[in-house]
Amino acid sequence: MAGPLRLAMIDYGSGNLRSVEKALQHAGADVIRCESPELMGTCAAIVLPGVGSFGDCARSLEERGLTQPLRDWLAADRPYLGICLGYQILFDTSEESPEARGLAHWQGKVVRFPERKDLKVPHMGWNSLELRGQDPVFDKLPDPAFVYFVHSYYPVPSDDSLVTARSTHGIAFAAACRRGNIRGVQFHPEKSQATGLRMLQNFVNELRIPNT
Repeated sequence: MAGPLRLAMIDYGSGNLRSVEKALQHAGADVIRCESPELMGTCAAIVLPGVGSFGDCARSLEERGLTQPLRDWLAADRPYLGICLGYQILFDTSEESPEARGLAHWQGKVVRFPERKDLKVPHMGWNSLELRGQDPVFDKLPDPAFVYFVHSYYPVPSDDSLVTARSTHGIAFAAACRRGNIRGVQFHPEKSQATGLRMLQNFVNELRIPNT
């Protein structure tokens, strides 16, 4: 039987990563917390969970010397899963922190939900996904699939073909994107009970399949 699959979970000093770590361990992964780039090369994939502001995330990654290694990892199309802010940071900029530069792997801007009396911001709680196209991470999910969100901002990709799932909170938005081995989700799989655990299990299972 194959041993545990080693994943690098990026720790940039903000928030509790334990719930994501436990969910990945439940899926059979050996999770290594990375605060510097040295351990990244020994891992099969990178997971970047994110909480806090876009600007704080960008600054913390830069201060830890992680920004360029992450850009190089993404440019090489090595497996990456960004969760919430770890998804947003894949894009160029955010209205939340206009002065900050994201990893800029994908073109697009992160924007805030509109100010409307009928729209509660942040978007917090369970919501359904409208799946688009084929992504093995979404295999064997219930229909409809409900996942847990906590966010006030969301990406607007310049290339709509990146979008693999949408959700609606007053307006439709890109709840997940993928190209090649790079993925990001706006919701929290680790808080989405059986549905989220299924997604993380699918992610780990896919990494175990040799490239052909």
